[in-house]
Amino acid sequence: MWSDLFTIPALPMIVGAIILPLLPKSLRSTTFLLFPLISLAIVWTLPDGTLVAVEFMRYTLIVCKVDQLSRVFGIIFAFIAFAGGIYSFHIRETGQQVAALVYAGCAIGITFAGDLLTLVMFWELMAIASAYLVWARRTADSERAGMRYLLVHLFGGSMLLGGILLHVAETGSLEIIRLSESGTLASWLILGGVALNAAVPPLHAWLADAYPRATITGAVFLSAFTTKSAVYVLARMFPGMEILLIFGVIMTLYGVVFAVLANDIREVLAYHIISQVGYMVAGIGIGTEMALNGAVAHAYSHILYKALLFMGAGVVLHTTGTSKFSGLGGLAKSQPVTLWLFMVGAFSISGFPLFNGFISKSMIVSAAGEAHVDTAMLLLMLASVGTFLSIGLKIPALTWFGADRDIAVTKPPVNMHVAMVVVAVLCFVYGVVPSLLYNMLPYSVTYEPYTAYHLMETVQILVFTFVAFWMLRSKFVSHPTITLDTDWFYRKPAGFLRRLVVDSLGQVFDWVEEKIMIGVKKIAIRARNPLTFARNLQAVNPASSERADFDPDVYRPPAELLIALILLGVVALFGMIVLL
Repeated sequence: MWSDLFTIPALPMIVGAIILPLLPKSLRSTTFLLFPLISLAIVWTLPDGTLVAVEFMRYTLIVCKVDQLSRVFGIIFAFIAFAGGIYSFHIRETGQQVAALVYAGCAIGITFAGDLLTLVMFWELMAIASAYLVWARRTADSERAGMRYLLVHLFGGSMLLGGILLHVAETGSLEIIRLSESGTLASWLILGGVALNAAVPPLHAWLADAYPRATITGAVFLSAFTTKSAVYVLARMFPGMEILLIFGVIMTLYGVVFAVLANDIREVLAYHIISQVGYMVAGIGIGTEMALNGAVAHAYSHILYKALLFMGAGVVLHTTGTSKFSGLGGLAKSQPVTLWLFMVGAFSISGFPLFNGFISKSMIVSAAGEAHVDTAMLLLMLASVGTFLSIGLKIPALTWFGADRDIAVTKPPVNMHVAMVVVAVLCFVYGVVPSLLYNMLPYSVTYEPYTAYHLMETVQILVFTFVAFWMLRSKFVSHPTITLDTDWFYRKPAGFLRRLVVDSLGQVFDWVEEKIMIGVKKIAIRARNPLTFARNLQAVNPASSERADFDPDVYRPPAELLIALILLGVVALFGMIVLL
């Protein structure tokens, strides 16, 4: 039985994270690449129906369960971890490498988890590992954003865990099952926890807050795992839930609107994660086989082209020191390779024919039409306009083709472009040969993306969007702005709450500490006279032949010390009550 544990796809990543710090720094980047490849080989070769179970207390934990849905997510998660390893090959910081392996391993662990306890353990560990990739940039902004990111995800994990505990209490089972039609408090709590990781508004602001502040290489990993592992869980547990269709459509439009307003390349890309995940959530909400296939295919495609886009943005940040549009422009001559590789990702996310975004996004839109949710179909098509406008046109115009600001540009490491080439080739290959992706989907595919109708519809949307942009191009001028989002509601009162709780408690503890030190100092001063000290020792020593008058002031605790200790005990008791 124990030998079966070595077939768990997440294990090589987790073990690799333990081994990596023990190796010489010169070998770590190369060895890093080995672990995702091992996981990919395991995912690729495990037959459907494989089940690895262990006994835990009175429950059976299914730590690995393989079917077509888990396999397709496992394949792309393992591959993008490998591509991310190539992109970050020049990095020598062990913490980032370990966090990236744990993060990717946990995403794969979620994908193959067959029980809720295994899922939530990987879920929580994934939040911690991903938060480190934000902190590792080591700026004041990234430290604060990383803390907000972690707190929000711990809140979401608590919702998920609470729902799981209620579900186990109601059913007596930890098995992951479909909850779309449950309607219980447990199912709603689980849905809320998963929706937060999927960045469903209004639970989404953590994404646009943290991802632009992550490390250059860390943002590539962040773009791939958290939201898409949540999409996997939604597809597994909540297919056909109508509310997901509503929120999915809202996400597609919400993301593109805020992307147009953003002044940072990586912030634009972060908001477009929300928009693109909206297509997947909408497809899951529709719930038909075609829609679910479209959601899974789009998650697969999105991981590729979004990683490519973040790689391109990372090259710009690495070579210029900024990713703000207000500080960029005229880079086309100095960075032609980065520009064209980035445009492959831009064409893909915009749904250009011959690129992978076209073969997956159009499937979701067509599924909406077949399900007769015409309003949703039209709004999903409208969101495509904003995608091409902000990523296919705005970013290149302001970064590479804008006014030349005479920026000093350094040369990026070769491995960054190598990783971009690998991912860009796949974006094109899957777009040209859709069957390579369609054959991996959980249901049989009869959809044909390259029909005259689909091609004409897509070309019209792209052409009219370009014409509108060209006519209004003078309006697309960068300004050093800050975009307010729903995180305002918890960031605005943060200062007041900090003063009320943290600073107030800090003052109490400072006062207690001061009084304790005063008391200790008084005792030390009183005991410093050797004659008095010896005389009082004799006074309390029964074996002493001589008894002196006992001076109680020498050993009487100062009043401040007693008050401080009592207050400290009250504060500790109050803290225990709150925690319980």
